Amino acid sequence: MKQARLPLEGIKVVAVEQAVAAPFCSARLADAGAEVIKIERPEGDFARGYDDVCHGQSSYFVWLNRGKQSLVLDLSTPAGKEAFTALLQDADILVQNLKPGAMERMGFGPEVLRARHPRLIFCSISGYGEDGPLAPRKAYDLLIQAESGLSSITGAPEAPARVGISLVDIATGATAYSAILEALIARSQSGEGVEIRISMFDVMADWLTVPLLHAEGGKPPKRLGLAHPSIAPYSVFTTADGKSVLISIQSDREWVKFCQEFLKRPDLARDPAFATNVARVSNRQETDRLVAGVFATMSEAEATRRLTQADTAFASVNDMAALAHHPHLRRITVETEAGKVAYPAPAPVFVGAPRTYGAVPALGQRVKARVAATVSADDEHG
Repeated sequence: MKQARLPLEGIKVVAVEQAVAAPFCSARLADAGAEVIKIERPEGDFARGYDDVCHGQSSYFVWLNRGKQSLVLDLSTPAGKEAFTALLQDADILVQNLKPGAMERMGFGPEVLRARHPRLIFCSISGYGEDGPLAPRKAYDLLIQAESGLSSITGAPEAPARVGISLVDIATGATAYSAILEALIARSQSGEGVEIRISMFDVMADWLTVPLLHAEGGKPPKRLGLAHPSIAPYSVFTTADGKSVLISIQSDREWVKFCQEFLKRPDLARDPAFATNVARVSNRQETDRLVAGVFATMSEAEATRRLTQADTAFASVNDMAALAHHPHLRRITVETEAGKVAYPAPAPVFVGAPRTYGAVPALGQRVKARVAATVSADDEHG
């Protein structure tokens, strides 16, 4: 099948980036066909050294830098600044996540660049924004998890916990990507570029709206492990053969059917102590005790059969080994300087227009050709 033209072909992106958030954003731009030139210090993006699990290379770097070119520039030197200035002459997008003020100190602040390049979309990613009391502070994923309060609602009752992936960085990169796409649409109508500022703290504050409103409403959320703070039953239960199953009852209508088909207690659907979600949350301990008692009488296979019959939402509590062999896992295989690496495919499936994904560049490698990637466990035709 002939490769369809990608939506961002002809768009040039210059990315002064490191770590996770900005590379996540620019990787998605590259996937969509943009030419992404990644500017690296002479020692390289420090994410290259995060780990060595991909043929001696960092998993973070291999995941987030496919399809890009790597250009080594020292922007503190006259030669580096001259080369960077030349790159920007025909650039459409500049993405950067240096410390606030760093671009200005090098002579490439947004006001200067917008005056020189009025069509340029300039996206800056930072920890706390460009101003405010914490703007100068260094910020990384886990630090923002703590500062924003995310860790206070994550984990078991006895202690706060880190979300097990770089959630803040990923959310920030995805937010930057969507904002840049909006800016491209706006530019197609106005002809004008725009400056975009995105802070990791703002992204998390936005995502934490519901628990914040609960707290301000006098009902601060509690850490419940694998249970939902405002829905019940929505928790993990253990079968007679020791398997953990997470179930979710999202509505009172679902509760009625669950009582009939799974609990075999239709009377509970009419009991004022359990008939509504608000009541079940108020009586969470007793609700969970009733459900747990039924799970304890049956095997995982029987529980699965009865949950399916009741049309109840449920999931196995898996680990990474289970994900690696999950029947729904789709993978792509990308080229790297040390060999091919397979990892989960980007989520969007463009029906009838399968995507290819470029190689991961070695430090300073300028390769423009896109390398076809193998998609396994499913295909991109949907």
